[in-house]
Amino acid sequence: MTGARSFCPTCGQGLAQSFIQTEGRERLVCPEGHILYENPNVVAGTLPQTARGIWLLRRSIEPRYGFWTFPAGYMEIGESVEEAAARETLEEIGLDVKLTGLLNVYSRAEATAVFVVYLAEAEGTATARDEALEVREFQPAEIPWDDLAFWSTRRALEDWVSLRGQC
Repeated sequence: MTGARSFCPTCGQGLAQSFIQTEGRERLVCPEGHILYENPNVVAGTLPQTARGIWLLRRSIEPRYGFWTFPAGYMEIGESVEEAAARETLEEIGLDVKLTGLLNVYSRAEATAVFVVYLAEAEGTATARDEALEVREFQPAEIPWDDLAFWSTRRALEDWVSLRGQC
């Protein structure tokens, strides 16, 4: 438990660790009995595919400035996971995409996010937007494995290469 908050968002009183018998674990609880549930965020992304390969971007922001990844970002209230994935692709590399299926969902116990990654058809040429130093289309054999931004990037790209039958 991260304990990132000090005060209850419901009543404003201080939070303290307390064992919740019905849940069998410690949680942050205020004196009024309100429980603060600390849950992972949803990150939605796409692997924008073309006839040649896949579009990746080199990050222009931290964390992992200068490393390669696929377009992805946090889901917003008021949008579906699919809408978030398409929005992030447009925002980060300037491509409207058509989602063609779910690639996979990635999570680890210590991670603060759950990653939902879709396969997508991309037409046109991607462009580097505010969060990208550059964008490039990669064939499976060209993926910069040593310069990938995140564990989730590696796992999704490994799944994509495997799906294409080019392990």
